[in-house]
Amino acid sequence: MFENLNWWEIGVLLLLALLIFGDRLPNVINDGLRMVRNLRNMAHNATGDLSRELGTDIQLEDLHPKAFIRKHLLSEDDEQAIRKPLQSMYDNLRSDVTGVHDELKDVAKAADLRTPGVATSTPAPTPPAPRLSYDDAT
Repeated sequence: MFENLNWWEIGVLLLLALLIFGDRLPNVINDGLRMVRNLRNMAHNATGDLSRELGTDIQLEDLHPKAFIRKHLLSEDDEQAIRKPLQSMYDNLRSDVTGVHDELKDVAKAADLRTPGVATSTPAPTPPAPRLSYDDAT
């Protein structure tokens, strides 16, 4: 969650929180933590009630519609029947993309000027094309 913040930025945020909330900062933190605990308890109770109603074991992650259908409504045979027509297309596409990727790597390796022993002539750089504005195009 805080992978983009360094220690100085976190310190500035804490100092800013202290300036804004002052003496109430511990109470604000307690209220925030209490709200998070209440939300967790509500989610846990909701999944427990849903599990009891449906007669299956439901986790919080299972409440995503795709995961719910896959886990509780479709059998493995049904899921395989749905996947079968698309699997061959996926395999063909994956092999084509892999082939193109390999060819591009070969071309990049052949065109790499840093590789010693490869004598290639470098063409003169072409000047960039002038940029057209919206007014020029209309």
